[in-house]
Amino acid sequence: MFTADRSEQRKYLAHAWGKHNSNQTLDPLELQLVKIIEKHPEYQNIINDLETEYFPEQGRTNPFLHINLHLTLQDQLSLNQPKGIKQIYSNLLKKYNDAHQVEHIMMEQIAEMIFNSQKYNKPMDLEYYLRSLKELN
Repeated sequence: MFTADRSEQRKYLAHAWGKHNSNQTLDPLELQLVKIIEKHPEYQNIINDLETEYFPEQGRTNPFLHINLHLTLQDQLSLNQPKGIKQIYSNLLKKYNDAHQVEHIMMEQIAEMIFNSQKYNKPMDLEYYLRSLKELN
């Protein structure tokens, strides 16, 4: 799954969802992805559409990007990397009392960091990312 190849990422997600729907055994990463997809019924019928392009100006969320942002955040939380992110998550969870909503709030900051990195052709600014997350508390 950890590949820069967008097509391979999409295939992996669709394959995991297909295995889940046919009651096959899932590996840990597939199970993690399936749990994310289950929280997004709006994506469940389109996860097999590997060729559709999603552009912000269309007003549609890219389900593959969205699922991968969840995965990225969950990995950051499991490792507490960048350092302090678990505490930020915990504080936001106390404030909103909804883990999925908190993930979405935090994912907006990840997406902004990635966008700025690509727009300005610079490395991702983890310090700015952490500061922006702390401001949410």
